[in-house]
Amino acid sequence: MRPVKKDEPVYMISVAARLCALHPQTLRMYERLGLVRPARIGSKNRLYSEEDIDRLRQIQRLTQDMGVNLAGVEVILGLLERMQKMQEEMDSEIDKMRREMEELIRRLEK
Repeated sequence: MRPVKKDEPVYMISVAARLCALHPQTLRMYERLGLVRPARIGSKNRLYSEEDIDRLRQIQRLTQDMGVNLAGVEVILGLLERMQKMQEEMDSEIDKMRREMEELIRRLEK
């Protein structure tokens, strides 16, 4: 049996709702607002991944623990996604620069 990937959709809406202690209708609303994007099997069945569950819990923390409204959640999640993308791009550039420096050092040592 292979391990389940974090982005693999495996949870039906009822299970996802139970894992997050939310009502399934709340998950549907979050999807309508674009806060979460579960995979679709057919036209009705939603499947949530572990990443989706983490995101739902993050939304829950923001709304319930920090008092952020859903418009604010949308802004915060968008900014966090942009920051993550920028971090990945920066890490990629650093790796590229490191490889170039190592190549230059090798050339200079010859």
